Amino acid sequence: MDEKEIVRRLEAVRTEHRDLDAAIDALLATGTSDQLQIARLKKRKLMLRDEIALLEDQLIPDIIA
Repeated sequence: MDEKEIVRRLEAVRTEHRDLDAAIDALLATGTSDQLQIARLKKRKLMLRDEIALLEDQLIPDIIA
């Protein structure tokens, strides 16, 4: 994956992460939320956070001290 593809994927993952955050907040605000659905959304959000960290690490060059 070249740098442009990484940046593009990073933006898509960040957008999905924000969307999941909004969806979780909306479900919690309704009060009649399905706990299983919320747990699945939170798990997906954590997986996206890990992917964001991996993609960001690929963009930062290794510096040998």
